[in-house]
Amino acid sequence: MKRQKRNPNDRAFHKGYVAAVQGRNHDSCPHENGSLHQEWVNGWRQGREDIWSGFGRAAQAQRMESM
Repeated sequence: MKRQKRNPNDRAFHKGYVAAVQGRNHDSCPHENGSLHQEWVNGWRQGREDIWSGFGRAAQAQRMESM
């Protein structure tokens, strides 16, 4: 049985979140512009917000798994 590919927007959001949690800069977005860029930035912002809110590594890992 073939696996269904993930939505590219969801994948970009997840990659942005992971980048923020790993401490990478906002400028490290691999997408130039468009909806994928915006989703990556949204994920990055959510990741930074979680760090600033005091989420620990376990909570971040749980959130990444649920995405």
